[in-house]
Amino acid sequence: MPEPPRDNGQMFWRIVRRLLGANRGRLFVILLALGAGAAITAALLNLQVDAKRRLTTEFRAFGPNVVIGPRDAVDSDGSPHFLDESMLKQLPDRNEGAPLAYAAYLYGVVDIATPPRERDQRPAKTTSVILAGFFHAPLGLSSVVPAALVDAEEKVRPSNARRCEVGQKVATILELRTGDEIGLTSGKRKDACQVYELSAVGGPEDSQVFLELPAAQALFEQPGRISLIQLRLSGPPQQIQEQVARLEQRLPGVEVRPIRQFTEGEAKIYSRISGLLTATVVTVLLLTSLCVMAAMTNVAMERRNDVGLMKAIGGATRRVLHLFLAEAALLGLAGGLIGAAAGIFLSIWLGKQVFGVAAQPRLIVYPVAVALTMIVAILGAYPLRRLASIRPASVFRGEA
Repeated sequence: MPEPPRDNGQMFWRIVRRLLGANRGRLFVILLALGAGAAITAALLNLQVDAKRRLTTEFRAFGPNVVIGPRDAVDSDGSPHFLDESMLKQLPDRNEGAPLAYAAYLYGVVDIATPPRERDQRPAKTTSVILAGFFHAPLGLSSVVPAALVDAEEKVRPSNARRCEVGQKVATILELRTGDEIGLTSGKRKDACQVYELSAVGGPEDSQVFLELPAAQALFEQPGRISLIQLRLSGPPQQIQEQVARLEQRLPGVEVRPIRQFTEGEAKIYSRISGLLTATVVTVLLLTSLCVMAAMTNVAMERRNDVGLMKAIGGATRRVLHLFLAEAALLGLAGGLIGAAAGIFLSIWLGKQVFGVAAQPRLIVYPVAVALTMIVAILGAYPLRRLASIRPASVFRGEA
């Protein structure tokens, strides 16, 4: 009893192989249409998945997107409020699986005095500027600290002398160059440091002087105090809002405020890119389906006699349709496997052209693109349903 089903199965696949090789020209056209559709689909889907990571990386150049500070900036008498430095230990260690990027700042006004230069006959100059004492997490500092300051730290770190990074505007006003000595005065406290001139940042940092947090705390007589904390959180706006709510619960008595123009801007750009790529994928799949449908219409016309003969010798209509659906599914599988692989490499090239960096291949895209191509191939075989209405007698009389 088990033998007939096995024989039927062998015969089924033997007929499918014969159908695939019956017209190789048509087979090539269908595979070309399915492969091209799969390639474009895989490329666009891979870019869509990679776009979120790429946009997050690009937006890091804009700096932090969340600020933690005191609820009231100043007292009734005008004295500023501060945060306790121990609050840094209460921050979460990780964000979205990566180390949390944060930086702490202490701001104050200091008087800067430059010594006279006898060689250049330059007189001493004094001016008041904003001094920012800062401390950042060892990892991810480029996300929350200006790139110019990061570069300066890497060059200053080997030196034993106390260094301070001076913004471009301050350096221009005081005619400072890297290596000059300046004096810092805040009330009765005085300090001195060696200048490292920062390149222009294009923000308020150009008008500030940066110093290590412990030195700034000593100069301002604010031990263990900071003015604010800046964070870089990853994720869409809704997810960032949830993380902000958790931070507010963890840090009572402070204000945790997202910088909305960054978080919302990132979400809008990603939504538009994602929507455009999704619409393009749907259009490509629709056009591919129409191409397959046109080819399958010719197949249905060519195989009327074959179907009539199959029915005449006892083949069930459902069994006959299963033959052609299996043929379409195999064509979709072959076109999807070849086209999706080509599409992954195409997305890498497109990533270089669009973002300047190759898109990272995503493994999930490959099976999704192959599955979509198979579905398109099966749906494109809809004209073969006309074969179900063929009557063997009409075929043999030459009426079909």
